[in-house]
Amino acid sequence: MTIASASLNRPVLADALVRRGALANTLLVVGGAGFTALFAQLQIPLWPVPITGQTLAVVLVGATLGMWRGAASMALYLAAGLAGAPIFAGAAHGLGAGVLPSFGFAIGFLPAAALVGWLSERRWDRHPLLSIAGFGLASAVPFLFGLPWLAAVLAHYGLPHDVVTVLNAGFTPFIVGGLVKWAIAAAALPLAWRLLSSLRK
Repeated sequence: MTIASASLNRPVLADALVRRGALANTLLVVGGAGFTALFAQLQIPLWPVPITGQTLAVVLVGATLGMWRGAASMALYLAAGLAGAPIFAGAAHGLGAGVLPSFGFAIGFLPAAALVGWLSERRWDRHPLLSIAGFGLASAVPFLFGLPWLAAVLAHYGLPHDVVTVLNAGFTPFIVGGLVKWAIAAAALPLAWRLLSSLRK
């Protein structure tokens, strides 16, 4: 049994709304990448890392599509942006986007989507407390990649890259917005499941 087929034996929200199949999976993956690209353009410009809506999109896509399709959406998003599509924050694109101080966070989107998708396949997205925990864990993942990347890029350009500087540039400005996005995601999925259950009665 492949990872994909094993994953699809644990239905997530997308499976409750759309009949499974190769075409449906492809459209869901493409749609997830497009949704993330759209939210990337919702930003408050900051240097070196802008505040965007991407993290919210990533966790919603991962939770809705499940592990492998969520990860595939993020892989497609990254590949398309690096190939030249203007879909990163601020319409950044091309290989040059890969050396931006913020790109490490984008790399973290893939494991973040996979993690929350894996948890959703185990029904964490259907229960408020588990949803809060799962989306909190997934929301933290991009920082595990983004902060070291940010430090490395700052060091490359001869800029201060000590722990305090990196945290002030890549973590502290995102606390309030991150909590808001975390709350939205953690509330949205259990609510969606409850609405779907009520419609089926």
